[in-house]
This record gives sequence, structure tokens and C-alpha cells, in this order.
Amino acid sequence: MKNAWKRDFGLFIGSQAISLFGSMLVQYAISWYITMKTQSGSLMTISIVCGILPSFFVSPFGGVLADRFDRRKLIVAADASIALVTLGLALAFFAGYRAIWLLFLAQALRAVGAGIQTPAVGAFLPQIVPKDELMKANAAFATIQSIIMLGAPMAAGALMSFASVEALFFVDVGTAAFAIAIVLGFLRVPPHERALSKVEIGYWKDLRAGFSYIAGHAYVKRFFVFCAAFFFLAAPVAFLTPLQVTRSFGNDVWRLTAIEIVFSLGMTAGGVLVGAWGGFRNRVRTMALSSFIVGATTAALGLLPSFVPYLAAMALCGIAMPLFNTPANVLLQEKVEGEFIGRVFGVMGMISSVMMPLGMLVFGPMADRLPIEALLVGTGAGIFLLGFFLLGNRILLRAGNPEVLVHEAVPGSLPG
Repeated sequence: MKNAWKRDFGLFIGSQAISLFGSMLVQYAISWYITMKTQSGSLMTISIVCGILPSFFVSPFGGVLADRFDRRKLIVAADASIALVTLGLALAFFAGYRAIWLLFLAQALRAVGAGIQTPAVGAFLPQIVPKDELMKANAAFATIQSIIMLGAPMAAGALMSFASVEALFFVDVGTAAFAIAIVLGFLRVPPHERALSKVEIGYWKDLRAGFSYIAGHAYVKRFFVFCAAFFFLAAPVAFLTPLQVTRSFGNDVWRLTAIEIVFSLGMTAGGVLVGAWGGFRNRVRTMALSSFIVGATTAALGLLPSFVPYLAAMALCGIAMPLFNTPANVLLQEKVEGEFIGRVFGVMGMISSVMMPLGMLVFGPMADRLPIEALLVGTGAGIFLLGFFLLGNRILLRAGNPEVLVHEAVPGSLPG
């Protein structure tokens, strides 16, 4: 049937939304538990590292697995592994074992699962969705994720007000089981071609072939350079704005909650906008527009003197994010050959997981010596200038045209 893909896509994003909601409940539960029990900045730093660093190392290998095996089953296996880790943590807490190191271990193991699952999800979508519908499909996925980002902290706060932390862990196990049941019981998507054939080369050679492909792929190589710079410069607006708000506007919980809510609402609105509009005909121009808006609003956050305009700038920054993320994912799904797409998304996950923490290693200590407002103005200007990098690069602009085929956009992209 012509629109049969819509059923499969609906089932898939529905299952992922359910699973993501449970995962975010656990994320907030662990973070808040460590904060309330220890009130230690050092332990919170360790917690963040445990939740990020394993994904950096695992994502490239997750991409290799996504290119070798049935991605549907790989997503299920990763989701099940994460749920088992959470179940073990819940049982340990229920039995009275509440050592902080157990939370660190659980975060690290869950991050390993995420490093396998994330590239598989990115590579799986083009198997379900027709190429001319990828923009709307990715926009719908991003919108749902934004709604969950908005609702999950509220739900976590409500649940933790009358239930124990291990109750939230059990909720995540239940949502994961439900999501897995949907994918295994109702989603019927055949494996990709390479998963059906016998792969002769080893994992390390497969991994090297993926890096060689990226190095020889004109669009992907330049796009990843842009992403690395963007994520590095975005570290202050992502991590230092709560500290700025407490220093400049007041140490009130409602203010910190407000900036999270308006940003998530902005991202939800941005997802709806890009889904309805579709962006400019050349998708790289849409990404450049996002870079200009994010840069300008980041700088504005360092200049605005009162809190209400500050919230408006934060919301506009949130609106701009899907204008970048959605066409960026679509271009990778369109321009990368199917046998390499998992490894490309794996490297993308590696870049996104490490560049913001690297940025914090630079800008975090600077925030104790310089006003955060100065850091936001400086990094906002840098992000704004990156938009000109997108518009000024002929290879990126050429790849942004939907009519350009893979081999036209990226001559010599396949490693010899």
C-alpha cells in the first residue's frame, strides 16, 4: 500500500517516545537524588561524565553494528539492555543498597546502550520513510522528543513528591518493555541489504572503512567540522545559563524551571514549524538560518537586563534548534549510502557527546573569572559567524539541493 510506511513510522516513533519518556524519568531521578543526598559539585561532575563519556567511545562501534545487523533487532537489544540495568538498580535500591557508585555504574552502562541505540535509530528511519517524506518525518520525531523533554521533568517531580526513587526506576523498566513489545509485535520492516548478506571483514576494518568514508565524503567531512565547532561554542548557553540566572536575576527555583520550560516549548514550536514549512528549498540555508538565530539569541542572553525578555530570547533559541537538527539529520539520511549510514551517525553521536563537555572544560573555569554574560556574547558571536561558513561553502550548499544525488554531491566518497 502507498501509505503503509505511515503505519510503521507511527509505531516506531510511538515506541521510541514511550522508551524516551521512561529514560528521562530515570535521568532526572538519578540527577536529583545525587544532588539532594550529596550536594556535591564534584559528585555531580562525575555523574555527568559517567552519563556522557561511554557514549563517546561506543557510538562509532554502535554505527558499525547498525551497518552489519538488523537495525530493528539492534534497537530492541539496546533498549532491553538499558532496561535490565535499570531493573538491577531498582532491585538494589529496593533491597536497601543505595551507594552512589551504583548510580554512577548504572549511568555508564546505560550510556553504553544509548551509544548503540542512537546510531541505529538514525540509520533505521530511511528504511521506513520515503526520501521525499524524511523532512516531515524527522520534524515530527523532533517535536515528540521536545514534548517529552517538557513533560518528563514535571512528571519526575510529581512522582518523586510521593513515591520513592526506585519507583521511577521501575516505571522506566515498564515503558521499555512496552516499547519493545510494540517493535517486536507490530513493526514489520525487513532488514537492510547488508544485514542479509554475510559480512566478511572484521569490526575494526569495518570501523576504519567508516572513518575513511567520512574523510573522503566532501559534504559529511565539512559538516562534521561545523558541528564540532557549533557544539563547542554552545556549551555556555547549554550549561552556564542556570548559573547566570541565579547570579543575575535571583536564586529562585521557579526561575530555573522557567528557562527549562520556555526552551522546551520553543523546541516544540520549532519542530511544528519545520514540519509545516519544510524549510528553504536548499536545506543548508535552513541550517544557516538556525545558526544565525541561535548565535543572536545566545548573545542576547548576555545583554538583556531583565528576566522576561531573557525568557523570550531563550524561547526563540529553542525554536531555532529544530531548524538545524531536522535538515541536518535528513541530509545525512539522504546523502550517505545505506551501507555506511550507521557508522556516519555513530561518529555524529561521538562528536555531539564530547564537544560540549570539552567546551565546559574551557568555559566552565572561565565563568569563575569572567562574567557569564561576556562568555555568552562571545560564543554567540562565534555561532552567528558559523552561519556564514555554511553559506560560504560551495560543497555544503551544493549538497543542500534536494536534486543533487549522492555521487554528484560527494565525488569519490567511497573508499577505494
